[in-house]
Amino acid sequence: MLSGGLIVSVSFAYLLLLFAVAHFADRRAGEGRSVIANPWTYALSLAVYCTAWTYFGSVGRAASGGVWFLPIYLGPTLGFALSWLIILKMIRIAKTYRITSIADFIASRYGKSHLLGGLVSIIALVGTVPYIALQLKAISSGYALLIGEHDGAYRPIHTGSWMQDSTLYIALVLAAFTVFFGTRHLDATERHEGMVAAVAFESVVKLVAFLAVGLFVTYGLFDGFGDIFSRAFADAELASLFTLAGTGDAGYGGWFAMTLLAMLSVIFLPRQFQVAVVENVNEQHLRRATWVFPAYMLAINIFVLPIALGGLLLFGAGQADPDTYVLTLPLAHGQEWLALLAFVGGLSAATGMVIVETIAVSTMVCNDLVMPLLLRLRRFKEAADPDLTGLLLGIRRGAILAVLLLGYLYFRLAGEAYALVSIGLISFAAVAQFAPAMLGGMYWRGGTRDGALAGLAAGFLLWAYTLMLPSFAKSGWLDASFLEHGLFGLAWLRPEQLFGLQGLDNISHALFWSLAANIGCYVLVSVLRSPTGREASQATLFVDVFQRGQAGLPASFWRGSAQVADLLPLVARFLGTRRTMEVFSAYARERGVARVEDLKADAGLVHFAETQLAGAIGSASARVMVSSVAQEEPLGLDEVMNILDEASQVRAYSHQLEEKSRALEAATDELRRANEQLKELDRLKDDFMSSVTHELRTPLTSIRAFSEMLLDDPQIDLAERTRFLGIIVSETERLTRLVNQVLDMAKIESGHAEWHNSDIDLRALVEHAVDTTAQLFRDRGARVEQDLPESVPTLRADHDRVMQVMLNLLSNAAKFVPQDEGRVRVALRREGDLLRVDVTDNGPGIPPEFLVVIFEKFRQGGDQRSRPQGTGLGLPISKQIVEHFGGRLWVVSTPGGGATFSFALPLGGRGESAAAAHNEIE
Repeated sequence: MLSGGLIVSVSFAYLLLLFAVAHFADRRAGEGRSVIANPWTYALSLAVYCTAWTYFGSVGRAASGGVWFLPIYLGPTLGFALSWLIILKMIRIAKTYRITSIADFIASRYGKSHLLGGLVSIIALVGTVPYIALQLKAISSGYALLIGEHDGAYRPIHTGSWMQDSTLYIALVLAAFTVFFGTRHLDATERHEGMVAAVAFESVVKLVAFLAVGLFVTYGLFDGFGDIFSRAFADAELASLFTLAGTGDAGYGGWFAMTLLAMLSVIFLPRQFQVAVVENVNEQHLRRATWVFPAYMLAINIFVLPIALGGLLLFGAGQADPDTYVLTLPLAHGQEWLALLAFVGGLSAATGMVIVETIAVSTMVCNDLVMPLLLRLRRFKEAADPDLTGLLLGIRRGAILAVLLLGYLYFRLAGEAYALVSIGLISFAAVAQFAPAMLGGMYWRGGTRDGALAGLAAGFLLWAYTLMLPSFAKSGWLDASFLEHGLFGLAWLRPEQLFGLQGLDNISHALFWSLAANIGCYVLVSVLRSPTGREASQATLFVDVFQRGQAGLPASFWRGSAQVADLLPLVARFLGTRRTMEVFSAYARERGVARVEDLKADAGLVHFAETQLAGAIGSASARVMVSSVAQEEPLGLDEVMNILDEASQVRAYSHQLEEKSRALEAATDELRRANEQLKELDRLKDDFMSSVTHELRTPLTSIRAFSEMLLDDPQIDLAERTRFLGIIVSETERLTRLVNQVLDMAKIESGHAEWHNSDIDLRALVEHAVDTTAQLFRDRGARVEQDLPESVPTLRADHDRVMQVMLNLLSNAAKFVPQDEGRVRVALRREGDLLRVDVTDNGPGIPPEFLVVIFEKFRQGGDQRSRPQGTGLGLPISKQIVEHFGGRLWVVSTPGGGATFSFALPLGGRGESAAAAHNEIE
């Protein structure tokens, strides 16, 4: 047991540390060195998804449902990995139109409707309250356990009146903390640098703390994963936790429903939208988050099942609250400091959620519930006070306090009746109702305001009837008889078996009916009712946001008149005079206007003013305020469609120009490559001419020199004359070979070479080639070994051409083997329908950079000084010959390890087994 003073002190110290982190981030932002402009910070801030529910409740769910805790984390993992393009589109839309919340997003998409924004805000508020209660319950239970207010089975005991309840004061402290973090500025699109940095820091803390407990249980109380799982499998009751059928849930249908619910929640929870969309500073950060966030989810869940099984094995089923295993296991084994660290981790998880969620909800309450009421008051519109930022900030701060007190109220009245996971799933099912309106609004132009209203209303009512009201009944607030007998005694209206649907758990059942009604009403009403001009224009801006770019074309959909002198004070009322002049001056500079007063009050300026206001009071309220000083002429649907047709024609023409530009670029690249090839061929030609000239000059020079010697000195003795004549004959033969090689290459490439096919005994041909080149090897002091079979099938090919290949390979080996230590091995064997010849030498080998070019024309290994004589045509000619007969010639070599030149020819003759040759050789 730990003292309450120690726990409060440590918690307060941790909160001060969060203040320090937030203050540091805000100060760096003021210096222009943003901390959150980092993909790692962005990815970690997304882990605000892992709240006290994850920290405590997932262990409780694993203890009761085994693997059924997984869908809650598989859903967001899959959702974020697969739907990042959806989130990217949300980010682009939010940045382009300065959207501040989910309510603002939906209201703006459907004609900037106050009614729709208010409905979304109410759903978000009602859905958030149970989640706030969840966090408070987790902190309260953890505190009670640590100070010893628990029974013998480590179940927390909550006693005393409301005013004596420490949870109330925890809620108040969190409210003050959130006000400090999130309501410094009115413009909700301005980055909450301190908040995001603190949330990212909290994500690290809760991960470290949870892993510490997991390691203690797995390797401190047990001998690792294998020990825990083997003991669990030995217990029939625990073994059932590893199957879908043995946990009492609704099989694969329930698994799918939970995964879908979690997948939608990671996008549409107000706090997730806040950190993923509103707080995003760079779209490219999303790329890092698509794998960092799933990796985080894997890390924080890897010990969930071991902790749950460890608690069941040590405490026994039903002997301790599974939601508290993260704390009770260390406490029961004397690890009080580890339990305190785990409590700090849970506190971190809870505070992160509360801060971000209440900021998001308070923004919606202010902009979409309170502002529409204020705008109905003439006194508010015409107030003499030039600055209303203090009033609106006060509204948001009051909303934060109200939300947290409502969460505490739910905790006191209903929280004790539900496990942590059940409370969280109720909230998840509520925010899932945003999905049809948001996804449909981003990808379907036909969605209308009335359709979105009908869908949201139907889905919310069914959620309340099938899930929220049963939670009240089970908590004792309502008569529970309607759960058994249905509303008005009608069995088909039973909330958890609506219309006779059975076989699903209550969450899956509620999700099915609420989303079915939501989607059905949204689509049906949208199809039956055509959109207004304003709805059609907003639909186009949202659906085509990527095609229109960051700037968009919103001004095309506004027609009317306004005055700069009216717009400036209007915006200054909500942003302040200094901030207003800064943004309008920047707008003027972009358009080359010296003074703000000289700006033309056109559609673009009106839209700019409205967008600036949207960041502070929401898009719907901004529309109303701008309309109060600008004379707008509403556009009809036909006019909007005409504008869209013109824009489509412009885009089509632009696409045509882009395609032509790409075609021109492609042609230019092709010409560039062709030019490079011509340059390479020209260089090779020059190299060839240089090489051939050099090779021809050498024998010609020798012939001329020795001939002149014989001519000038007729008295040379007979022996010397004979030697000179022998040299002349040898050089003449060499000259003939060089000329023949060039002619052979030219004929083969042009297709004019003559081929005289006959049946060849390749064994005899190889022996003949070895005998012909024997003198070359004797001159080098080299030894030739032959590995030839007794007999091989005859080969149909040109005898002289194949002999030319063998002579080229053997003479090539003779050039490179070491003097007096040369070893050459010639092998012949049959491989299926192929005859293969290998010529292996123990020379210096071929460098890797030459292996890819050695069969090209005019290429030789080595540098100009060390390479042997020749034009570099022997191997290319040999390759052409072998390939003519459907075979293949290749080399295998390592520097210092010699080289093996090999060729294989098909027995069937030219072309008949070419494919087989390649396949066999590979």
